[in-house]
Amino acid sequence: MQRPFRHARRCVPVASSLRLVVLLLASLWLSGCSGLLFYPEPGLPITPERAGLEYRDIELHAADGTRLHAWWLPAKAGLKVRGTILHLHGNGGNLAWHLGAVHWLPEQGYQVLMLDYRGYGLSAGKPRLPEVYQDIDAAFTWLEQAPAVQGKPLTLLGQSLGGALAVHYLAQHAERRERLQGLVLDGVPARYRDVARDVLSQSWLTWPLQVPLSWLVPDGDSAIDSIAQLEPLPLLIFHSLDDKVVAFSNGDRLHRVARSPRRFIETRGGHVQTFAEEAWRQALLAFLHDPQGVVDSSIPSVSETPQ
Repeated sequence: MQRPFRHARRCVPVASSLRLVVLLLASLWLSGCSGLLFYPEPGLPITPERAGLEYRDIELHAADGTRLHAWWLPAKAGLKVRGTILHLHGNGGNLAWHLGAVHWLPEQGYQVLMLDYRGYGLSAGKPRLPEVYQDIDAAFTWLEQAPAVQGKPLTLLGQSLGGALAVHYLAQHAERRERLQGLVLDGVPARYRDVARDVLSQSWLTWPLQVPLSWLVPDGDSAIDSIAQLEPLPLLIFHSLDDKVVAFSNGDRLHRVARSPRRFIETRGGHVQTFAEEAWRQALLAFLHDPQGVVDSSIPSVSETPQ
């Protein structure tokens, strides 16, 4: 279900190269180049029902009136509700592509709100910075009002671009940060410009332009510049040594800059494929149960975990 950052060849075909370069430059200039960060897929090919999960379609509204779509996955019937997870996915696809990251949590007693940003799935509008932060705000507003959430621990799980968006948003919204018991980051880029260069380097057409075009990307919102402001929110950071999309060094840099109580777990496997493995599921569950205890204790890193 997880998909990595989409390659530039999808949005920049080889044919009519000169014309496409001109169009690319014009569109990126008009959008502040944040178009390099978002690759939404409209519609939903499947629903959680396909995975045998109970769910509800949720309609949210951002502050500017944009209609947003989300999925609510309640904890499995008969189980004690242990807490709530707000899931923010990466830059490609839509909710259906990212269900694999969280489908197992309801069986553990956790309820999940999965948000599709504007332009993704069934959500209206077009994804851009800074408007996407309004979408995250709408999700928090809904959670504040949902009866099933009240009085229970709330944790944010941000994967890839979703984690970077979460870090900047929470640094700017202390009242939301204080509502959380913890923040989990998985495969998160430290800087947006680094991501842009990687995307542009994937095609011969844009490879020569990767440096100048990447400098058009709004980089002030990057996670590396905001993560120190999250103190004292407990952090759990996952990053794979095998990540070919967002290099492992990104997670290491974020961990070193963060001031919050934090734990960094090296994993193996593809980009944001972390929770396909039982060992990392258990690490997340331990954090959800006792965030402070996890950051103060020793969780096996990849070198200590049987492969």
